[in-house]
Amino acid sequence: MKNLLSVFALGGLNEIGKNMYGIEYGEDIILIDCGNKFPDESLLGIDLIIPDISYLEENKDRVRALIVTHGHEDHIGGIPYFLKKINVPIYATRFTLGVIEIKLKEHRILRETELYEIHSDSVVQLGAMSISFFRVNHSIPDCLGIVFNTPEGTIVHTGDFKFDLTPANQERPEIHKMAEIGNKGVLLLLSESTNAERKGFTPSEQMVGENLENMFMKAKQKVIVSTFASNVSRVQQVVQASEKTNRKLVLLGRSMINVIGVAMDRGYLNVPKGMLIEPNEIDDYPPEKVTILCTGSQGEPGAALSRLSTGNFRDAEILPEDTVILAAGPIPGNEKNISAIIDNLYQLGAHVIYGSGSSSGMHVSGHGYQEDLKLMLTLMRPTYVIPIHGEYRMLHHHRLLAESVGVEKENVFILKNGDVVDIENSVARSTRSIPAGSTYVDGVDVGNIDFVLRDRKQISEDGMIMLILPMSKQEGEMLAEPEIISRGFVDNNFSQLRKGMIRIIHDTVEELHEANRYSWNVKKKQIKKLVGQYIKEKTRKRPMIVPILIEI
Repeated sequence: MKNLLSVFALGGLNEIGKNMYGIEYGEDIILIDCGNKFPDESLLGIDLIIPDISYLEENKDRVRALIVTHGHEDHIGGIPYFLKKINVPIYATRFTLGVIEIKLKEHRILRETELYEIHSDSVVQLGAMSISFFRVNHSIPDCLGIVFNTPEGTIVHTGDFKFDLTPANQERPEIHKMAEIGNKGVLLLLSESTNAERKGFTPSEQMVGENLENMFMKAKQKVIVSTFASNVSRVQQVVQASEKTNRKLVLLGRSMINVIGVAMDRGYLNVPKGMLIEPNEIDDYPPEKVTILCTGSQGEPGAALSRLSTGNFRDAEILPEDTVILAAGPIPGNEKNISAIIDNLYQLGAHVIYGSGSSSGMHVSGHGYQEDLKLMLTLMRPTYVIPIHGEYRMLHHHRLLAESVGVEKENVFILKNGDVVDIENSVARSTRSIPAGSTYVDGVDVGNIDFVLRDRKQISEDGMIMLILPMSKQEGEMLAEPEIISRGFVDNNFSQLRKGMIRIIHDTVEELHEANRYSWNVKKKQIKKLVGQYIKEKTRKRPMIVPILIEI
């Protein structure tokens, strides 16, 4: 496909998380972001979900680079797993590289990875494409939009953005540069859709800083603030409020400590000398002189806030009259866990401030509302639009916004992961797809583990029954009565079931004895099948049956 320009997504469409997009021209594939998303309750024991990169593995010789828009997990979380399969150069801003380096060190692949620092004025030539950038606002430092200048025309990827003209970190959006890009002509715009359902403009981060300071002034005892570690602007506001109320600052949570370390080392966060103290020093200061900044705003069971709410943090505790501020909006799906933590905090006697947006005044979104999205569309004036980074309803609303500012309805593509938009002679069509989906990460194991999930689901619903059979190694006969152990399986007539299972085991071993004297696998398979059928018939349950033959 020498003269065909193609755009595809391996993640980030009809979902929030695991963003990964590709621009393909001739023999060159340039990738944008490689994130992860976190599993829901149905994916038992799964740690992360990352994009399926089978298409990229098939074309690995054509993959030139990975360009990262910013350092959030849904844009960088899959990078270590991707690099272990396809080791290509990574281009990112200074802060984003710092966060990526932490991950690469953990996976012990930092030395083998080529990292290139870019900024909003950088120009990178990769194959037939010249790539430039523009600065955008978001809830993490150093965020970029990307401009791909190709022989077919210009493609723009916005990254995650909003238009905040009074940002706390002074990183103002480069609106003039966006307008220049639009004036030169944009063939295709890929624009984020997270808040496409919300009217108006996204409020400024300055609002949060003022509200935080007011709350710190009113607080009678310790102040505990939980937010995303990557929201460095919010952290800076907590530092400023602590400084104005003469408080020491304690960091709790591994990601908080790591990211804040990067932000301080690279000049994105200013913490007065002597303000930071260790958790074991909290009791050395009066409660009204201490601020705790911690992870766990999304209700994560093992995070610092969850452990504080249950009294399970070794060096810190929440006492009556302490003020707890959840300075982050709930991600859809996390509401139940967050509610449980809030209940625990109230039981401890804490004063709790929570809720998204203006309801608490402690959080504003990092994603543009409808007017932000319309402003981006107006500045870029694209011929074609692909709404990205959102669930289907968000993509749908973004399409309506694009139509409202003059984009032709047939020129807006609502895609699924794997769908491809091909552009030839400046005409875009979507008629094909490539392999796409999800890859599960379970501990150190990565890949298709659907069968493991099925087993875990079966055990969680109906339990497990182990059949331990002592067998003669020489004769292949049973030497004693089987031992039957159940876990998570409940039945009022289990003693009767036990007798039935033992009878089936004896009959099966005897029946298979002569023909399959030494074939343990045949015996185990048949015992598992017949015992499973018996249990289902008697109880209508399907526990996992695990025969264990012990040779003696």
